[in-house]
Parts: sequence; C-alpha cells; structure tokens
Amino acid sequence: MRLWSLHPSLLDRRGLVACWRESLLAQKVLQGRTKGYRNHPQLTRFRRMVDPVASVGAYLAGLADEADAREFTFNRGLVVVPPSTAVPPARMTVTTGQLDHEWAHLLAKTAGRDPAWHDRLAAADRVPHPLFDVVPGPVEEWEVLGDR
Repeated sequence: MRLWSLHPSLLDRRGLVACWRESLLAQKVLQGRTKGYRNHPQLTRFRRMVDPVASVGAYLAGLADEADAREFTFNRGLVVVPPSTAVPPARMTVTTGQLDHEWAHLLAKTAGRDPAWHDRLAAADRVPHPLFDVVPGPVEEWEVLGDR
C-alpha cells in the first residue's frame, strides 16, 4: 500500500489508479471492514487525525479531482464521508524528508514503466497532495525503509 504524500498530478496513470485502489482499501481498514492491512504503517498518519475516515475521504477527493482533470472516471460514490463531519477534516502535515523520499521512489518507479512521464517529472516541482502542509523534518517514522 502506498498513499502518496505527493500531489496526485505527479503520479503517472498507473500510479494514480493504484493509489485510488489502495486508498479505498485504507478507507475500509479505517472503518474496521477488513481483516488484513489493519496494522499497515501507511495508515498511521490517518489514525492520528480526529476523524480518520473523513481524513482518508478528503485524501480520496484529491485523487478524484486529479482523475477528473485527466478525464478518468473514478467513482466518487465509493468515498465515505461520515455524516458527523460538518466541516472539512483538519489538514495533515508531511515532512520535507518524506516528500524527498517519495519523490525518489516515484522517479525510480516511473523510470522503468513510463520513461516519458519520468522525463516530465524531472522538470516538475515536488508539490504535496492538497490535504498536506509541508513541515521541516526527516522521513516519517512510519515509513518502511530497508536500512532502518
């Protein structure tokens, strides 16, 4: 599961579709509707929020907005926004180190599967998902790194 902190516009087609599917799975996990993935580290930052399901719903909305911009069809009806959410969920933070880590990871993934997209990324700015505010710091402690 990879819930990118990077802006959805930076994800190639396969990355955007995979992120949508994995975020829908995250939504089910946070609702307690699955047996697997309950302890997945990518969910840590959503669980820290006052309303984790609303937060992942806002995350999914950002992905759906990008899908709309590309004329893809993502079913927004699958996004759960609890009735108790009268106001948008609180913004989330992501560290500069996490963005750098994900940027390198995305570049490595696209180099093999979509060289044209990879070349486009080389000239792009590292912009976060619309839900996130960037703060200084290292790679997030929940990120799984091979050398930790």
